[in-house]
Amino acid sequence: MSAPTAAVIGAGYAGLACAVELARRGVHVTVFERSHTLGGRARVVHKDEWLVDNGQHILIGAYRELTRLLRLTGGTPKQLTHLPLTLHVPGRLDLRAAAGLPAPLHLAIGILRARGLGWGERFAMLRLMQGLKKSGFKVAPGTTVEGLLRQYRQSPLLCELIWAPLCIAALNTPVEDASAQVFVNVLRDSLAADAAASELLIPRVDLSELFPVPAARYLATRRGRLRTGNAIEAIRPTPEGFLLEGDPGGKPWRQVVLATAPYHAGALLASTGACDRLAKQIDELPHEPIVTIYLALGPGQHLPESMIGLSQGPAQWAFDRGRLGGRDGLIACVISAHGAHEALPRDELILAVHAQLERELGRRLPAPIWSQAIVEKRATIACRPGVFRPGIRTPLAGLWLAGDYIDSEYPATLESAVRSGVACAEGVWGQLERGG
Repeated sequence: MSAPTAAVIGAGYAGLACAVELARRGVHVTVFERSHTLGGRARVVHKDEWLVDNGQHILIGAYRELTRLLRLTGGTPKQLTHLPLTLHVPGRLDLRAAAGLPAPLHLAIGILRARGLGWGERFAMLRLMQGLKKSGFKVAPGTTVEGLLRQYRQSPLLCELIWAPLCIAALNTPVEDASAQVFVNVLRDSLAADAAASELLIPRVDLSELFPVPAARYLATRRGRLRTGNAIEAIRPTPEGFLLEGDPGGKPWRQVVLATAPYHAGALLASTGACDRLAKQIDELPHEPIVTIYLALGPGQHLPESMIGLSQGPAQWAFDRGRLGGRDGLIACVISAHGAHEALPRDELILAVHAQLERELGRRLPAPIWSQAIVEKRATIACRPGVFRPGIRTPLAGLWLAGDYIDSEYPATLESAVRSGVACAEGVWGQLERGG
């Protein structure tokens, strides 16, 4: 009896997570990817002989599904820098969770020891975390993060230095628009959990090497196929399965997982002739951008920490790639969500971020040897209260959806992407076992 087969459209984190899980169960998977680079919206980019990521991603210890898949596909601890939860804004804030203590002591001690906060702010933070715990980490439907912070009487300083930066980093959505429930879910599984769950995990390798490339190797050893540079233009249902327009094999597939970005998924769903409503809902999803400014300042130029917060705009975070396995002196600055920075030409935005670093570090910096602004205009869906997020099932049996925009208790992160891929794999496997 021949092994079951399945097709996956899209070689980002969601599609490859699905393919790896199916291959682990003995399914022969073919992955179609229009690009020649793996990773989707989390990939390596070649710019002027530099290898950089199209955006700076961080993981937290609570996001365990991706770390499980990293181990499954041969990843090593050296691929990630593990940092205790640290919020460092030069000259204004230094908060570090205490190492080696059980929850909630690790966070409580860190808050009580924090520099840059008065006792009122420290007790207000503890009051918020205790209040959320007492409520079972549930908030009223429709509540924004701004409303939540107002409810728990968080000071302007706390909002500016801690809650707003954490919200924008986790949800890529400003506090006035962001879903409080999703934000609370992240707090529940990180700050309110054990010390390992609140750790920051920062990749030391590029985002294609972190998971997509090992996943491709894993598939190759299990009779999987990865067809890069192969765009699928339409999905045609037939009595025998789904014909994929662009598949050189030309055979129908009983099980197909659509794991593209949402702005590509809508057109492919519409091409089936049976998913028009779902396609329209996905096409109408609101999105938020992310801009990453790379500044190559030269050897010996470092930030005070591997990751620092920036409070004066336009960037919110800066990462010392030299401390994180990259070229010495390479700094990555991140600007999340919509804002006034979008009106600036790229060269002016690079100059503005360079000047911001000088102000916040309190010292002159050399002119960049090389610089680049990488803009992802639709980096993630906007994580607002009540925003529509589809499930993994479509109106057509055997056609599935995977991606970071799929319904989840978490925001649109790499963890959400791989969880949706694993869920699709479980659904596909269930149908295959039933003869589908």
